[in-house]
Amino acid sequence: MRTVVVILMTLALAAVSGCLFSSSSQRGGSVAQGEGFKIVVSSSETKVKQGEAQSVVISLQRGEYFKRDVRLDITPSKGIDVDPSNVLVRASDKPDVQLRIAADKDAALGEYRVYLTGTPEKGKSTTIDFTVKVVAP
Repeated sequence: MRTVVVILMTLALAAVSGCLFSSSSQRGGSVAQGEGFKIVVSSSETKVKQGEAQSVVISLQRGEYFKRDVRLDITPSKGIDVDPSNVLVRASDKPDVQLRIAADKDAALGEYRVYLTGTPEKGKSTTIDFTVKVVAP
C-alpha cells in the first residue's frame, strides 16, 4: 500500500511540475488534427540581474502534419532588451530558438513581460507571453 501511495505522489508531482515550469501557447496553424503548432517557453519566469543577460529557449511544437515555416515576432516590455526580435523558423529547421534577454545596469527592479507571436505561412497565428524578473546583482 505504501508503494502505491509513493508512486501516485511521484506521478502527481511530475505532472504538476511539468505544468508549472513551462508554458505553451494556444495552437496556431490549421484547425485540422495534427496540422497546427504551439509555442513553448522553457521557463514561465526568468530572472535577470541588472546589467546582465540570460538565455531562454523557445520551441515550436509542430503537429504531425504541420510542415510550414513560422515567423516569430518577439516584443519585450520597455526596460529590457531581447535579441533577436524576430526569427523565421523553417519547417526543415530545429524547432528551438534561443533568445538573449538583457537588463540595463540601471533597469528598474521588478517584473517585465515578453510577448511572442508565431505566424505560419498559411493559417492562424498564436501568441504567448512570459515573465522576466529583473533582480539586483
